[in-house]
Amino acid sequence: MEPRCAGRSCVRARTGTALVLSAALVLSAGQASGQAGSPAGPVPPQLLAARRAALMGRLGTGVVVVRSAEEREDEAHAQDSSFRQDDDFFYLTGVEEAGSVLVGVADGAGGGRWRLYVPERVPAQEQWTGARLGPGAEAVALTGVADVRAAARVVADAPELLAAGGGAGGALWVGGAAPRSCAVRGAGCMDALVAPFAAGAGGTVAPLGPQLAGLRLMKDADELRRMRQAIAITVAAQREAMGSAAPGQHEYEVEAVIEAAFRRRGAERVGFPSIVGSGPNSTVLHYDANRREMRSGDLVVMDIGAEYGYYTADVTRTIPVTGRFTGRQRAVYDLVLGAQQAAIDSVRPGTTLGRLELIAREYMRANSGTICGGGSCDRFFIHGLSHWLGMDVHDVGSYATTLQPGMVLTVEPGVYLPGESLGVRIEDDVLVTAAGHEVLSAEAPRQAAEVEQLMHAGAAPAAAKR
Repeated sequence: MEPRCAGRSCVRARTGTALVLSAALVLSAGQASGQAGSPAGPVPPQLLAARRAALMGRLGTGVVVVRSAEEREDEAHAQDSSFRQDDDFFYLTGVEEAGSVLVGVADGAGGGRWRLYVPERVPAQEQWTGARLGPGAEAVALTGVADVRAAARVVADAPELLAAGGGAGGALWVGGAAPRSCAVRGAGCMDALVAPFAAGAGGTVAPLGPQLAGLRLMKDADELRRMRQAIAITVAAQREAMGSAAPGQHEYEVEAVIEAAFRRRGAERVGFPSIVGSGPNSTVLHYDANRREMRSGDLVVMDIGAEYGYYTADVTRTIPVTGRFTGRQRAVYDLVLGAQQAAIDSVRPGTTLGRLELIAREYMRANSGTICGGGSCDRFFIHGLSHWLGMDVHDVGSYATTLQPGMVLTVEPGVYLPGESLGVRIEDDVLVTAAGHEVLSAEAPRQAAEVEQLMHAGAAPAAAKR
């Protein structure tokens, strides 16, 4: 085996071989572009341009600096060496190159111009890393940014860009990934890249994240396409897991079924560590060790999400490992399901996440009976009902925001009884529409009888079509 090159930016001192291969590594357009070979494909450049224009419409005069993610310092000691771009940078550019910078100049009238900086190609390195994007026509076509330059020029260009953005009178908006030298994200770090811009802007520096969060809440057509596929893949994995789970297996065996189903259908990553919690682990909200042997009588909480083209799903189902709920398990399950349905039925433009949670809790209080002893089961509902969903599983955006068409949220009540090793959580992904809502994960069985039927019939995976 050849020695491994430690990171994308490494240079292997094999000059002769590098010279022989350098010509072959100059690949055609598309082979070295962002998301090359990804099942999701590239983001349409017209949508990227629309996102950048919408951002400009939120800003006054000033300069926007958005940094890409960086490579790991020590890839050899990382369990997962796959580079993942910063969400905000990808949202605005569709580019996966590390070491890139997007700079925008806002004109104060809702418009402006953009300049993208990407690292230059180095054929000798590409023997180890594969072809890279580089400045040029491919980057222009991919992003819709007409002005693409070498990343090494960004600091030298800072005075020109600041002057175009109003000089000391304009704000500096900083976003994207923080460099390794920074302890905090965004505008809190005056490193060698940001400092020249900050000095020229008179020290007026603001984080870009809150401005972008409002935009990212509203999903455009390509975002919804990616999310629908991520959810379809996750639903198929839930169905396969239901059909395969059995007493005597370990939680990691179910996890393997789930994540194999993800990869077979084009998910390049998990959106978050898969949770397969059985018995006592079903009551631990973010349990992800997945080591326990499942036993007859256990409930199993499977909280999973495939990531497809940078967008993630988040779907939870709770199953009886034997294929049949006990009477006690069924009573708790049906209470959680009823609370979830009450909240889902109330998803529509104009309401809020807080109002939906109140509805779910009111349902539990009215229907708990003696299930949880002398009081309502909602005291064992120990987390929030909903969160935003998108590029992150707990996506950006204020929880006080009023629902509008195009937003995607989760609805996930739960009841957790550690003393009985009994936990139930049911979670679906819901799109807000003009008419109300659409449950994007509806193909994953929710009714107790449906879950039992699928488990006894064996795996019947829903086909996640590309």
